[in-house]
Amino acid sequence: MIDNTPTPEKAILIGLISPRSDEETAREHLDELAFLAETAGAIVHERFTQRLPHPDSRTFVGKGKLTQIAAFIQDNAIDMAIFDDELSGAQFRNIERVFNCKILDRNNLILDIFARRARTAHARTQVELAQYEYLLPRLTRMWTHLEKQRGGIGMRGPGEKEIETDRRIIRNRIALLKKQLAEIDRVKQTQRKNRSQLIRAALVGYTNVGKSTLMNLLSKSDVFAENKLFATLDTTVRRVVIDQTPFLLSDTVGFIRKLPHTLVESFKSTLDEVREADILLHIADVSHPALEDQIRVVRQTLSEIGAGDKILITVFNKSDLLQETAQPGETDSPSDNNAWIAKENEPAVYISARNKTGTDILKNMLLETVRDIYRKRYPHKTRYDDLD
Repeated sequence: MIDNTPTPEKAILIGLISPRSDEETAREHLDELAFLAETAGAIVHERFTQRLPHPDSRTFVGKGKLTQIAAFIQDNAIDMAIFDDELSGAQFRNIERVFNCKILDRNNLILDIFARRARTAHARTQVELAQYEYLLPRLTRMWTHLEKQRGGIGMRGPGEKEIETDRRIIRNRIALLKKQLAEIDRVKQTQRKNRSQLIRAALVGYTNVGKSTLMNLLSKSDVFAENKLFATLDTTVRRVVIDQTPFLLSDTVGFIRKLPHTLVESFKSTLDEVREADILLHIADVSHPALEDQIRVVRQTLSEIGAGDKILITVFNKSDLLQETAQPGETDSPSDNNAWIAKENEPAVYISARNKTGTDILKNMLLETVRDIYRKRYPHKTRYDDLD
């Protein structure tokens, strides 16, 4: 039998230690980049870092480091080099000439993962738009036509260069995709209005913190969940009933540091579920060493999309992975890593969605929050199970 499984590509990672970060932070960022690379199907063979005040405008790293990395690539038959920060078109071209292998930056890698993960026409359209908007300013001499059906006779003006034709083709495609997404947004907005009587809660958080697992637990549904980054791209909405009190619960795409701006723009309709929710359940991986940083990234992103003033319940998931003996359901932990949590003036709960511990406390907390909103919104109603 012929094995058609593609051979994993061999990758190296490259990052900078700048005055704004230390070696530990750079290592954490490369750990996340390695997880992204593995999610995309690559095998990471080596990591390179260099201490610089800012990226070199021509080659990102210095000349000596560039030569060192190029020698490693040649000696070990590396397929691709992945940079932890965004590269300009000029940097792509200059580095490619020296490395003679595929060059990706963090944004490029995230877009590739989104493209692999997109399962519905809506998600695929969103990702395709983000990819084109990312590629447009980075067209190089090696660029070829993306759309065969539009190439060839009658497409070029007098003396027009091929790259100018490519830019025009991409701009036309972007315009078409934006038109398609505008129509999808209109339909989604109508759907949200039709269910406006019910209180709406949304699961938000860093990618791979267990949102989909918790969604399945609370809604008794079967949302795709996997221990990889960006397992969920499409928003899933389920009607949940706790103690005869119904509400809508949505699972949304995970956030990540340095999330490409083009993705945020393209996923507008998906993020509308967050913007228009009454309650946000912020799921955080309490066992992650970069917990505080991940929480900051999520809250900053929520603020940027106009959802920073929502009712927020912080759910510290994966408490079963803590080495300390913190009891699920406590809002304070003896862990040095999490001592700052007690200072936050907001509802918080420790759970393990996998082991189903602490979830009863979460359900009660969510139920009381939902009922409180119902009492304010429908003061004359005593029952809410007849709402649609």
